[in-house]
Amino acid sequence: MGMDKHRWGGRNSLKDTLRNEIWKKLESSGAAIGNPWSKIPNFDGSQEAALRLTELDFWQSARVVKSNPDSAQAWVRLYALQAGKMVFTPVPELTKDFPFLLLDPEDLSRKGIAFEQVMYSDGAVLHGQRVDFNQMEPMDICVVGSVAASIDGGRTGKGGGFADLEMGVFRSVGTLSDECPVVTTVSEIQIVENGDITLEEHDTPMDWVITPKRSIETKTSLHKPGPIDWTSMQEDQFINIPFLEKLKNELSNN
Repeated sequence: MGMDKHRWGGRNSLKDTLRNEIWKKLESSGAAIGNPWSKIPNFDGSQEAALRLTELDFWQSARVVKSNPDSAQAWVRLYALQAGKMVFTPVPELTKDFPFLLLDPEDLSRKGIAFEQVMYSDGAVLHGQRVDFNQMEPMDICVVGSVAASIDGGRTGKGGGFADLEMGVFRSVGTLSDECPVVTTVSEIQIVENGDITLEEHDTPMDWVITPKRSIETKTSLHKPGPIDWTSMQEDQFINIPFLEKLKNELSNN
């Protein structure tokens, strides 16, 4: 397999192996929508998984939803907006000077922008309100994308470290509490055995893992990290994520 298929390979060999296995299974089975490699893969049934999420009590009572920007969770974002919830979503790979976008259903409706126009990242960047971490409201649900997940709450992403970085910052600024459910939606192919996912100190376990067929409350006993640990950051993250050095200085001075 060429390195172009896995941009962040080499940080953790065990996770690399697992990701490659899942991407290959998604591709060979035809369950992937589009190219699954080196990304949070979109999958057949992502809409059904999102619908399952909307049936849960904590979803129905939530006002603020944070969601990753990937296509696999596009229906999650759409259903949140249709239910009148505010959605915070990051700029893909955090490559802008501003890290996050607010999709406010009232503001979008007032401007005549259909929610379907912002359910994918291109439209969100075009029409969303630019916000900094300290402008975000405390979240009621935190949705992340995954390459693989286990029913005990283990989870791994594509290897760039974006989700765990975000959640570490959220804990540092007080917008992600221990009571906020952390949720992922995946296909059944992406479910792996407990213990197959190597968790590091900064990795956040899932409270719910939702597939098109089932909603799994993990009741996880896995270690939950605290505020962001700057010593665990990769050098390339400071190079490729424009606001990171500024954020580090701001948090260090508080």
